[in-house]
Amino acid sequence: MNLKNRLKKIDIVLAVAWILAVISAFFVHPSVKYVDYIDFRSLGILWGLMVIIQGLRYHNIFEKIAQYLLEKVSKQWQLVMVLVFMCFLGSMLITNDVALITFVPFSIMILKSCNKEKIMIPVIVLQTIAANLGSMLTPIGNPQNLYMYGLTKMNFVSFVKILLPYSVVSTVLIIIAIFVFTYDKEELDTSITDFEIGENSSKYKIIMYSVLFLIAISSVLRMIPWYVFVVVVLFCVGFFERKILFKADYILLLTFVGFFIFTGNMGKLEIVRSLLESVLKSHEFAVGIVTSQFISNVPATLMLSGFAKNYRQLLIGVNVGGLGTLIASMASLISYKAYVKEYRQGGGEFIKIFTLFNVVFLIALVGVNAYFYGGL
Repeated sequence: MNLKNRLKKIDIVLAVAWILAVISAFFVHPSVKYVDYIDFRSLGILWGLMVIIQGLRYHNIFEKIAQYLLEKVSKQWQLVMVLVFMCFLGSMLITNDVALITFVPFSIMILKSCNKEKIMIPVIVLQTIAANLGSMLTPIGNPQNLYMYGLTKMNFVSFVKILLPYSVVSTVLIIIAIFVFTYDKEELDTSITDFEIGENSSKYKIIMYSVLFLIAISSVLRMIPWYVFVVVVLFCVGFFERKILFKADYILLLTFVGFFIFTGNMGKLEIVRSLLESVLKSHEFAVGIVTSQFISNVPATLMLSGFAKNYRQLLIGVNVGGLGTLIASMASLISYKAYVKEYRQGGGEFIKIFTLFNVVFLIALVGVNAYFYGGL
């Protein structure tokens, strides 16, 4: 394999995280204290959730739920509503990236089968926005929330209260967008629900993963220690379905470790700490949004959290900051790649519509923050 092909296979965010970690090591020399930088609780719970969700995906549980819902629709707007809100509601429990990995290819298949390709881009863009905004409501909706939930040690109700107004406004905006851009009075061909679902489905293993998911929620809510949860997942999945253990996103976990080392080292340098604290002072929301546009919201959270004073505004900022550019939330790239895989010449049009929709939603949610907190 030549150098060009090797470079293509490197995850850019992972590479940046570890390049920054290595550079920072020249200023704060490596020692056993590096271990203190790493939030093992967040990493352990995130790993366990990844494994559980991948297990449920492998056994087609989400496709079965989708099929059941699609059997109830008879209008185009109803179809779009189901496709989009599967991402919005699903992301709250299975994370935004898993929701998009599962439902975007599924939606492409459905829309093609019923000759609705003219609304393909608006639907996928709305699914992406819905996944990114739906995931912000819960501690397990996305990696940055899980990390911030552990860091702030707030309770579940307090966490949800912070982001609930933004989720409510997002829901209203998504419904309006669905009617504006995809409404059609024609009856829908009900044969769209006749699609195949893989055979690798086991009722007993679905029950096992469902029980493990409940244990995961208990761990997130601090009802049981995170390490107990990790051991239970490792034992159960390792014993009954070992291959699922290899389906977790270990690239993301390694990216977290790289940023933990970088931010930990930077926090030791007084000049850097003072600079970042002065930039963030009273502007956590705005800085969170802007930073997310360039490096995506998960790395932005890890970089800024060590220097922020107002965690509430940083939490809101990095979640709202998932809107905007295509890389503001790395989950958005999943939708883009799924679309261009089917329509290679449509990438430019997708980015154009994606950016337009995202900017409108971003402006609206910045307005919500200004209403509740004033300014940026």
